[in-house]
Amino acid sequence: MILAVASGKGGVGKSTVAYNLAGALEGVVVDGDLGMADLPADCGPTLHDVLAGRAGAREAMQAGPVTVLPCGRSLAGARAADVTELGDALEPIERDHGIVVIDCPAGLRADVGVPLAVADAAVVVASPEPFALADALRTRELARELDAPLSAVVLNRVVDDPPTPTVHSALGAPVTSVPADPRLSRSIEAEAPVVDAAPESEPAAAFASLAERVERSE
Repeated sequence: MILAVASGKGGVGKSTVAYNLAGALEGVVVDGDLGMADLPADCGPTLHDVLAGRAGAREAMQAGPVTVLPCGRSLAGARAADVTELGDALEPIERDHGIVVIDCPAGLRADVGVPLAVADAAVVVASPEPFALADALRTRELARELDAPLSAVVLNRVVDDPPTPTVHSALGAPVTSVPADPRLSRSIEAEAPVVDAAPESEPAAAFASLAERVERSE
């Protein structure tokens, strides 16, 4: 299963959700943002190299608590990468690991379409405020057009009571609320998904519930 994690705007914690969801699913997370990578990368080959034909996807993967296929951070690498090759590049990873989570580019840029087009389903991440609903709706419509049905909506960094019924009614998908927690904001840099670092915490329970919903939708 290939799952695209997308958001209608940046700054909502989409990469953190993608990383922690991959941890809960015991899958691989792919940094699909060719121009503004967020997931950690070492000195080895990256998705830029894979999409430019310079390396294989298996060669570029980095093992850890969550296995990551990172993306490069250079403009030259982004220009050399052929994003239309993404589907073929992810096939061996899906065969090996079963579940691949793509951290999509933020917003509705043109390059969001390719990860959604190769995905079997999508998860939309939004802020827990009513004004964020319009962005989430636009992302859902794009996913529908590209045959990536919406598995779940994540309201991230929740502090007060989120507008869960409104979001569920508008988007027609289960809603998971992820509470604000400093362990989540540190999880990528620390390479410590919250389901491992704090398994008894509310965020860990939220991601476990989200993972179950995704697996049921499969």
